Amino acid sequence: MSEQPPYLRIADELRQRIAEHVWEPGDRLPSRAQIGQECGVGENVVRRAQELLISQGVLEGRAGSGTYVAEPRQRVRVVRSSAREQPSGSPFRQDMKALRLQSDWESRTDAKVPAPAEIATRLGIAKGEPCVRTTYEFLADGKPVQLSTSWEPYAVTGGTLVVLPEGGPHAGAGVVNRMAEIGVTISHAVEQPEPRHATAEEASLLGIQKAALVTHIRRTYYSDEGRPVETADIVVPAAHCEIVYEIPISR
Repeated sequence: MSEQPPYLRIADELRQRIAEHVWEPGDRLPSRAQIGQECGVGENVVRRAQELLISQGVLEGRAGSGTYVAEPRQRVRVVRSSAREQPSGSPFRQDMKALRLQSDWESRTDAKVPAPAEIATRLGIAKGEPCVRTTYEFLADGKPVQLSTSWEPYAVTGGTLVVLPEGGPHAGAGVVNRMAEIGVTISHAVEQPEPRHATAEEASLLGIQKAALVTHIRRTYYSDEGRPVETADIVVPAAHCEIVYEIPISR
């Protein structure tokens, strides 16, 4: 059996010290040089170990200050299920209510944005066709827990009361409920989740370490006629959120 990589061994050692209360939440860790000397490894090994624990939410790095033991943070449970689409509110708000967390989101909408090639393919339209693009930052008790960028063909919602997802009389109602207001019935959604590392911008918005693990979900809603009417890229930090899929059973 192959030997455990040195940085994983050091990560286990640091995690053990925290579990044994050698360091408490909020404590600053010794320098990498000092930890490396104690453990018989180089500073680069210690750095990799600390970056791993930062991505897992065990430690946190503070620019110009050092590395600290992270304060305990409740892991948010995000449920993905068509059964949670309700006329009275968003699935995200339901999830946060179940956890007794205050939910909110910030958004920005740009109309008639030319569809990039990948988005056009997902929506079944020509590259460059106008879309309504909305970016979201979802918050739980004021802390960012999810990012999303949504694209809707302007040909579907243009000139209607639901053209702006977060504006007008149906603001914040969700894709399914908004589309129903203009006679478009959503029959199903397709989601493709995959793990990857956060970009610098995503890490900054989510308050996580650069290149930390995230789950990237590509979601597309389809009408009962088989037409894609919305597609989104959803990014969830792995250290702070767990994703659960509910599968309704038809009888």
